[in-house]
Amino acid sequence: MGDPDVLEMVQEKGRRTSRDPDYASHINDESLSSRETSFLITEESEFKRDEQSKDSIFFRDGIRQIDFVLSYVDDIKKEAELKAERRKIFEQNLRKTGLELETEDKRNSEDGRTYFVKIHAPWEVLVTYAEVLGVKMPIKETEIPRDEKMSLSYLAGPVKLPRNVKHPRPEYFTAQFSRNRQELFLIEDESSFFPSSMRNRIVYYILSRCPFGVEDGKKRFGIERLLTSHTYSSAYPLHDGQYWKPSEPPNPVNERYILRQNWARFSYFYKEQPLDLIRNYFGEKFGIYFVFLGFYTEMLTFAAVVGLACFIYGLLSMSDTSSSTEICDPLIGGQIIMCPLCDFVCDYWRLNTTCLASQVSHLFDNESTVFFAIFMGIWVTLFLEFWKQRQARLEYEWDLVDFEEEQQQLQLRPEFEAMCTHRKMNPVTKMSLVIACMVAVIVYRLSVFATFASFMESEASLKQVKSFLTPQITTSLTGSCLNFIVILILNFFYEKISAWITKMEIPRTYQEYESSLTLKMFLFQFVNFYSSCFYVAFFKGKFVGYPGKYTYLFNVWRSEECDPGGCLIELTTQLTIIMTGKQIFGNIKEAIYPLILNWWRRRKARTNSEKLYSRWEQDHDLETFGSLGLFYEYLETVIQFGFVTLFVASFPLAPLLALLNNIIEIRVDAWKLTTQYRRPVAAKAHSIGVWQDILYGMAVLSVATNAFIVAFTSDIIPRLVYYYAYSTDATEPMKGYINNSLSTFLIADFPNHTVPSEKRDFTTCRYRDYRFPPDHDQKYFHNMQYWHVLAAKMTFIIVMEHIVFLVKFLLAWMIPDVPKDVLEKIKREKLITIKILHDFELNKLKENLRTSSAEFSKRVMIQENQV
Repeated sequence: MGDPDVLEMVQEKGRRTSRDPDYASHINDESLSSRETSFLITEESEFKRDEQSKDSIFFRDGIRQIDFVLSYVDDIKKEAELKAERRKIFEQNLRKTGLELETEDKRNSEDGRTYFVKIHAPWEVLVTYAEVLGVKMPIKETEIPRDEKMSLSYLAGPVKLPRNVKHPRPEYFTAQFSRNRQELFLIEDESSFFPSSMRNRIVYYILSRCPFGVEDGKKRFGIERLLTSHTYSSAYPLHDGQYWKPSEPPNPVNERYILRQNWARFSYFYKEQPLDLIRNYFGEKFGIYFVFLGFYTEMLTFAAVVGLACFIYGLLSMSDTSSSTEICDPLIGGQIIMCPLCDFVCDYWRLNTTCLASQVSHLFDNESTVFFAIFMGIWVTLFLEFWKQRQARLEYEWDLVDFEEEQQQLQLRPEFEAMCTHRKMNPVTKMSLVIACMVAVIVYRLSVFATFASFMESEASLKQVKSFLTPQITTSLTGSCLNFIVILILNFFYEKISAWITKMEIPRTYQEYESSLTLKMFLFQFVNFYSSCFYVAFFKGKFVGYPGKYTYLFNVWRSEECDPGGCLIELTTQLTIIMTGKQIFGNIKEAIYPLILNWWRRRKARTNSEKLYSRWEQDHDLETFGSLGLFYEYLETVIQFGFVTLFVASFPLAPLLALLNNIIEIRVDAWKLTTQYRRPVAAKAHSIGVWQDILYGMAVLSVATNAFIVAFTSDIIPRLVYYYAYSTDATEPMKGYINNSLSTFLIADFPNHTVPSEKRDFTTCRYRDYRFPPDHDQKYFHNMQYWHVLAAKMTFIIVMEHIVFLVKFLLAWMIPDVPKDVLEKIKREKLITIKILHDFELNKLKENLRTSSAEFSKRVMIQENQV
């Protein structure tokens, strides 16, 4: 085996290194003697690799658990020596902190070229940094019963998970860990006292601050910088086993397998989530994301039911609406000649050609639209207020009440310490690309409309299609699809730009970095996803002018007009295509992308099939979730929240689409985290952070946008004004509304460059507006009905906003941020914890006094005997 004296010497150095950081600092400044080195080489060569289970998460001794893994490949480029020197210094400094390292030679790796550095945090390192990070650990099992409050997830037995999965560990009273009070804590086994998620968080904390040398006169440190420079190829904590089978002893319980079986299965879409287990395995930051996503999905159920009811109402009443009846009637709509929708190439057209569009428009533009807009304004308030309560309850359950943005989040970022001389950049200058693309889509719509119009008029084969595929519908559909493609392309650039701008600002702390990046990225995405919807909702058809005096974009393209039934159906089309397309594309990308990458990576790696495919190599070949992985999940959810709230008056089925997507999203995220991605580094969080402020801002904005959509985009207000003020038929009040809403224009007043070239046997055409006829003294000026309708629209906006905001403020005032029962439990737990600490300190003081008294008595007796 080797020289026993050397073995004892090496083992003693290892023991003293873990116990005594000062000794570790001293010993690692010295290199091992050649005798010691030859012994270690002999030990490594005699180690039989095939005797170790491929699922082992321990060092070769089978005792020390692997808490983190670093990997690297020999670099033959000119920087090979520099990278090797960095690794040498970095690993030496890691040992000085007390961490234990074990390197797997590339000859033992599956691909024959990758080195793996396994890292173990001994007890002394864990207790030291647990105190530094203010970690709370159990001191006594609590007698306070768990909160089993009924919610949507608990309405029926089938949705429940087994109790041991839902609550894998008992509830404890906890206190901030202290090395001097170790006897106070429930330490049954040092190897399992700190959960694996906490162990990898502590190790990553050390890795992110460990120096690796001085370059260009500056101190360089941090694993992230080494990964960026490709000194190391990856750094990750290990999964605790395979996801398709439970672990075998001596490995601990395979929580990854339990999560896969009870959470990451699509057949379990109706089940509640094992939130405590998610928190234990991935950390609080991931746990709170899935709590938020699950709660948001539950609340969407109510909005989806009401939205579906409104849609069904529109469907049932579609054939009874007087507006579409008049438009479709050959004797009414068939006799109304409409003015051309574009210059020169567009011809006059009959109103009944938009029959189908007017009928479909009634699905979303009816009396229930107003009700649903008001309902969603109240729903979003209830959602945010109840979420604050759920978050407060979660803080108590997960012991985050006194959590002050974990020290790690408030620590200075290594990038700030190394690059604090850079200047800040202004993100506003980067918005020009967004606006340019939005204008380009508008120009596309304006120019392509004329092409579609002339093509469909000239092609006799399209005669059957014209009844339902009009130039307006064709332009709207293709424009929406093009806009969606542009959105996907621009997203790639916006992510890079946002990250680059934030990096140039050099935020001081991790919290500042995340907040800054979140606001920038959301600003880009907000404009990118919603700009086209804002255009259709609030600009299209609002500044058209009138025949003979149209408004032009850049004096070239004539502004788009709305359908005689309003622009709401186009907004619905735009919203449906973008929202549905984004959700389908996002789910496919999240599911397929890592699957293909992992398959390809494993296929390339398996070159030496006779070698053992170890636990760390299996995880090495998985996709990296990344430090911003959770950020993108939040961003996706918040963008969806915008579709559900900002424009929901035009599309009551939006909550239902979001609900169906989120049911799938939860399981897709669970599946990819447990099977396709490396285990992310655990992190703590007590809330969803800056996303909550963004949600509140969008909630307030949604009240205004939906009020304006109902007033200016839908046709409800003009119909109500006609019903109460201008109708002349008492038995059928809405009879004649279509004719009343169209003004008359004399064809002879058209400028030569806009009028169709062929002669016509009619002298006037109609257009949608409230203007005086050509035989009036103030021809083509707005008439009194226009001002009545405008006043009614503004009145509606003011009344609706005041009603919704009043209800919002009342609900916010009535619903406490922290439930009363949670406040009582927090107070009780604090009192009990203080009592436990007091009793511990008192007993410790008594013991010290007894010891001091015994020593004093002993000394007195010795002195007396001497006398």
